[in-house]
Amino acid sequence: MYNKQEASAVRQKFWTQFGQYMSPVPSASGEKVNWVNYKTGIKGISFRSDADNNQAYTAVEISVPDKMLQHRYFDIFRTFKKQFEAVAGKDWEMRAESTGTGGNEMSSIRVELNNINIFRESDRPAIVSFLKQNIIALDAFWSEYKPAFEMIH
Repeated sequence: MYNKQEASAVRQKFWTQFGQYMSPVPSASGEKVNWVNYKTGIKGISFRSDADNNQAYTAVEISVPDKMLQHRYFDIFRTFKKQFEAVAGKDWEMRAESTGTGGNEMSSIRVELNNINIFRESDRPAIVSFLKQNIIALDAFWSEYKPAFEMIH
């Protein structure tokens, strides 16, 4: 078992290595991108990845103080669901109402890899592969469909 400080160090090392691994990978638009801290350019829409001792996930999180705007953003994702699935796969779960880690209300689109552990070195290649595949898929979708979200921004 890891104490809190050791666990934090393992997480930090993992994300640093993941960022270095992904650094040479260009975005769908050909630009350099920070894959670990992906900027969508739309306030309230975030691409988030995380891993812990049970699972890894990649998600689109929509958290806007104006709930009508939040639902409009989510509805645009639903409108493009077939296109999203063509790029990212069909394993993503769309939740109009969800609760974030801080207890905030949001909408989310999420895919998970279960029964893995970031603290088990033997699981890390599977975690990296999963995260890489999904963040690249989100980027490919976003580079094509971001203008639809900018129109209502």
